[in-house]
Amino acid sequence: MSLPKMKVGVVGCGAISGIYLKRLKEFEVAEVAACADLDPAKARARAEEFGVPRVVTVEELLRDPEIGIVLNLTVPKAHATVALAALKAGKSVYNEKPLAVTRTDGRRLLALAAKKGLRVGGAPDTFLGGGHQTCRKAIDDGLIGRPVAAAAFMLCHGHESWHPSPEFYYEVGGGPMFDMGPYYLTALVNLLGPIRRIGGMARITFPTRTITSEPKKGKVVTVETPTHIAGVMEFACGALGTITTSFDVWGSAAQLPRIEVYGTEGTLLVPDPNGFGGEVKLRKPGEKELIPVPLTHGYAENFRGLGVADMAQAIRSGRPHRAGGDLTFHVLDAMQSFLDASAKGRTVELKSTCERPAPLPVGLVQGRVDA
Repeated sequence: MSLPKMKVGVVGCGAISGIYLKRLKEFEVAEVAACADLDPAKARARAEEFGVPRVVTVEELLRDPEIGIVLNLTVPKAHATVALAALKAGKSVYNEKPLAVTRTDGRRLLALAAKKGLRVGGAPDTFLGGGHQTCRKAIDDGLIGRPVAAAAFMLCHGHESWHPSPEFYYEVGGGPMFDMGPYYLTALVNLLGPIRRIGGMARITFPTRTITSEPKKGKVVTVETPTHIAGVMEFACGALGTITTSFDVWGSAAQLPRIEVYGTEGTLLVPDPNGFGGEVKLRKPGEKELIPVPLTHGYAENFRGLGVADMAQAIRSGRPHRAGGDLTFHVLDAMQSFLDASAKGRTVELKSTCERPAPLPVGLVQGRVDA
């Protein structure tokens, strides 16, 4: 006899909510029971589109005794406020990235969850996709020997040319590091383990940005956070890493990789951490050509919501969930540390740490997230 699905309540029904609502319908362990948004029309539209049975206020959602997980898809500066309210209401919470915009708020979330016996987790869950789980298995199986170093690049000219409401990308808690850094750093921690020490330099190249997308075309936005960050990392395993994130450049003329991991016995080309699939390639000693590595895991399509389903399954079975609070806080701590290192002109020792999340089993049937 199968157990009833865990009820999920969605707070925030903007652009990213669509893929979550689509994919969560495919899991055996969880279902979306209600949608809430400050704009009720957005919540109604999403509920109708994806067959969610109820549209409620945030307060009504938090009072609903049947909802066990709050999926918090609000803008970054609201992540901590909504998540704290959910925890106070006795519900576990899964935040869109980043976990919060300050370490203080992140610590408050973890402390309250621990006190109440609840779960905190958050995006990205792309590291659970077929591309990155294949890379994890390749490293764990010793295909590149002992990891020596890694390099990551996220280069673009910002989001004001296409996003309908891009202001928050240039507020505190935005910028390329807090916007895209979670994907890259979570991927690296999954592959190499936690980060011990960080250095970095950061700048604001353009003090204002003019929106060229509709409906806010022509609006001038003041930039509050660094938009080009160059960082270095020392991982606890001894590997060294570099990362560059930018909203200030016109991409890479040399077609730099998203992520490469260098080992004593080869180099691994890691796919875009903003996706679940992608090509995995390997270069062995003395070889000029990259060797394609077949994906060993499923979930290679866009499966945002996989981390939520894994949390629901983990709550049932009592195991740790993979996109967990310690991981998401460690990534938040690392992102802030790049900015701190730039401001202080020295490296920063991270006070946080985490375990590498457990890999997904090989051969998982789509729609399942077994222990």
